[in-house]
Amino acid sequence: MHEQDSKLNSSPADRGRRGFLGAAALAATSLMAVTGAAPAQAHAAPSANGTGAPVRGRNQVTAAITQTGRRRLGSLKVSSIGLGTQTMPGNLYGPVTSRKDMVTLIRTAVDQGVTFFDTAEAYGPFEAERIVGEALRPVRDKVVIATKFGWDVNPDTGAVTGLNSRPDHIRRVVDAMLKRLRTDHIDLLYQHRVDPTVPIEDVADTVKDLVAQGKVLHWGLSEPGLQTVRRAHAILPLTAIQNEYSTLWRGPEENVLPLCEELGIGFVCWAPLGMGFTTGTMSPYTQFAEGDVRTLFPRNSRDNLAANMPLVQLLQEWAVRKGATPGQIDLAWLLAQKPWIIPIPSTTRLSHLLENIGAEEVRFSPDELQEFNSALANITIHGDRLPPAALAMTGVEAPPR
Repeated sequence: MHEQDSKLNSSPADRGRRGFLGAAALAATSLMAVTGAAPAQAHAAPSANGTGAPVRGRNQVTAAITQTGRRRLGSLKVSSIGLGTQTMPGNLYGPVTSRKDMVTLIRTAVDQGVTFFDTAEAYGPFEAERIVGEALRPVRDKVVIATKFGWDVNPDTGAVTGLNSRPDHIRRVVDAMLKRLRTDHIDLLYQHRVDPTVPIEDVADTVKDLVAQGKVLHWGLSEPGLQTVRRAHAILPLTAIQNEYSTLWRGPEENVLPLCEELGIGFVCWAPLGMGFTTGTMSPYTQFAEGDVRTLFPRNSRDNLAANMPLVQLLQEWAVRKGATPGQIDLAWLLAQKPWIIPIPSTTRLSHLLENIGAEEVRFSPDELQEFNSALANITIHGDRLPPAALAMTGVEAPPR
């Protein structure tokens, strides 16, 4: 996710990244002036030379302004980097410019080659789905929409009172999702969190019925327990698991990624930029905007931010080495792990969108990847990734049927 809308101090890494983003914004503006439209007319320059080194004399911004890479989550073909929409309602990391701008940003992402869009009923609640529905309706047959159920959200007030994956509830919320998304089907439907009171077999059977009705095409789980994955997959094969994953949080490597590889399940990374940390724009002196939920995350305490700065230093060193930004190094590292891993950074700014897409052009040679991983393994990350209550909802095993 991109979360750079907070008030940040200025550091060398931050200033270097701002230079890139300024160039990205200038490139986008120039393209719009030349073509009279959003920068859809630009085309990617030839890809990197395969050695892992940046191509000399090439503008890193405009070279990758159109994303061309495609990957597979099972049988589902998507862009190699997707777009998350969690921040677009403007109630997590500070307000956004306008709802209209979020619609425009999503449509620009389509023009730039992004085909994979991730949302959820809980984002807003409901508002992110409405934004996605409005933005993608004109190009519905060209994109993949993923959304999530699993919370008990009051349809009138938006109040969230806990988890709810009861079959009748799932059917009701999917019908509501289809209306908000302005579509007759959901390409990829996730259970947002495992409900500890509902057997996963009941959930899988319900989604299986929705698939038979044509309302859902594929399904997945977010932050599930390992045995729950196996049980769900046995009823209706899973297309994707969505967990947090970045250089800041590498927990999935221990068990989740091997399980995905064993079962042929794709993996989608939420918070692939460490909620802004791996972009190099956060430090122990960061002042978050009022209402920014990241202040609740233990790893964002001043002491833990200071203790985790060696990771930023590593990413910054490689950014200089590769002619990229720290965030691009993080995304490129994720892409280099497995061909079935898809990061979905969330952003509300065009310059950040272009930066994220540009990560597709950053390549690691095998030797470079080994070198980077060795350095990464020597860095200890301090502080839990989520508040205690949220952390307790991850890795949960559904009850037996």
